[in-house]
Amino acid sequence: MNIRKASTHIIATALIAGSLAGASTAFAADSQFIGSLVYRTGPYAPGGIPWADGFADYINLLNERDGGINGVKLSLEECDTAYNTDKGVECYERLKNKGSTGMPAVMPLSTGITYALLDRVVADKIPLITSGYGRADAADGRIFPYVFVPPATYWGGADIAINYVASQEGGYGKLKGKKIALVYHDSAYGKEPIRTLEALASEHGFKFSKFPVPHPGLEQKATWLKIGRQLRPDYVLMWGWGVMNATAIKEAAAVGFPRDKFIGVWWSGNDADMIPAGKAAKGYKSLQFNGVGSDFGVHQQIKNELYAKGKGSAKSAEQTGEVAYNRGLQSALILTEALQAAMNHYGNKPVTGEQVAWALDRLSITEDRLKEIGADGLFDPIELSCVDHLGKGRAKVTQWDGKQWKAISDWISPNSKMLRAMYEASAAQYAKEKGITPRPCG
Repeated sequence: MNIRKASTHIIATALIAGSLAGASTAFAADSQFIGSLVYRTGPYAPGGIPWADGFADYINLLNERDGGINGVKLSLEECDTAYNTDKGVECYERLKNKGSTGMPAVMPLSTGITYALLDRVVADKIPLITSGYGRADAADGRIFPYVFVPPATYWGGADIAINYVASQEGGYGKLKGKKIALVYHDSAYGKEPIRTLEALASEHGFKFSKFPVPHPGLEQKATWLKIGRQLRPDYVLMWGWGVMNATAIKEAAAVGFPRDKFIGVWWSGNDADMIPAGKAAKGYKSLQFNGVGSDFGVHQQIKNELYAKGKGSAKSAEQTGEVAYNRGLQSALILTEALQAAMNHYGNKPVTGEQVAWALDRLSITEDRLKEIGADGLFDPIELSCVDHLGKGRAKVTQWDGKQWKAISDWISPNSKMLRAMYEASAAQYAKEKGITPRPCG
């Protein structure tokens, strides 16, 4: 398993390869350790690398520009999971006790790893932050006190996709009788939107069809022959990942399915997915929970403080506008805002996971704060509470113009009333199965 150190403030030399066994690293006692589970290797590396670069660049920006957070320098260590659940658990166990106060939070970057860590993070009192993946019902903070899901969930993404389809058809009343298909990665991740889509099909009268695609997603010809020549749906949604995405787009083109009726979730909307699909990708749409491009203040700061000095994580400054990079940047921003809030309350020193969980329960990233850090328009404001571990849950629709993503909608809000009821019902069932007593929230 590969270990990569991304901070210039790490004292020990990074382990480039080899076993986890016996590995140890020393950190400055007064620095805040941050462990980062990434996948720079493996079949999904094209999407994992830019995320890891964006995350690392924001951490390093704070170190270079500000000396860390509130005078506390940050020490970042990556552990490469290769998007493998067993390796992800190994990485978590490897990193959780690092530094003087342990890992303050974990972002597993995988729904499978998320499920595997749910019990461990409660026992270890380490917040688990899943931005745009993982268990949607963890939005209920009473049942999941150590799991946080801003800025969006898969259930919300499914509702937003149908909201957008309805807007294109002239309203929800026009959905009756329409045929909407879901092409999905046959995994816990890919199955997440099904419950929501089934509920929406029942409510609005559209016909919903499911098409699972086995890992890694290279064999889809038969699937798309059924879609394009037999079902002939009005719209296709996709919960894909890695090579599956480009393959699906090319197969859709081969059977003549219009790409402007083909809408992917955010993990099916990476730059790395579109380029291999070539001309077939033009017109394809994808949800995004962050802005696209690099015309934002925080990107300019990163270019000035890091790339101009040869300290950037990506190969070039031009790659800082990729959507997966921006997701990593947003994840780093969420974490570091929580770290700062915890330090403001507990003192300017390395904080524990339990202290960061306290801060996340009260996390407030306002529009004014986003402007202050140069991220206005790049991220949606986030407000969390003891009860609500999600926030607004909004997303935009973007479209690939052949070279880059363009936003074609404003922020779209999910049906929060419907979804909250679903989150609470699912969380209550989980609590019953696990024998969890919901914590009181004032």
